[in-house]
Amino acid sequence: MTKLSILDYLNKLIKREITDEIHTHMHYPTPISKTLGINIIEVGLGTATVQINTRKELHSNQQGTIHGGLLCELADAAIGTAHSTLIQEGETFTSVELKINFYRPVFEDILTAKASPLHSGKNLSHYQCGIFRSDGKKAAMITSTVMTLRGDKATGR
Repeated sequence: MTKLSILDYLNKLIKREITDEIHTHMHYPTPISKTLGINIIEVGLGTATVQINTRKELHSNQQGTIHGGLLCELADAAIGTAHSTLIQEGETFTSVELKINFYRPVFEDILTAKASPLHSGKNLSHYQCGIFRSDGKKAAMITSTVMTLRGDKATGR
């Protein structure tokens, strides 16, 4: 068995190089990402880009546009993936705040969410995440505060 850092693991996952012998201390791909069809496209230390192919019959609201809650989840997945690249074994994290501004409607489209840190602290970090439609226009902008947990606070999470 080979245990990798999260960043190394995710880069192998993106390249489709994961085998049964390779693992990390967090669960990737996450069950929610598998359920919704969110894919990790790119990762760096503290950054991540994720993508989803939205479909009206699966992801729309009563007006026929893609549901805003899905955009929130897409951003949260990008931000969580970005922050996880900084997490060491024995640590975990949780979102303590997420704010979204919607700029344009989204219909069936491939959406790309790009997350990067605005501030990386020992306990609290602040991220920004832009969600872009396939035409390159920004559909939403998200900010989020993430808390890193250690010791007893990280146990059982």
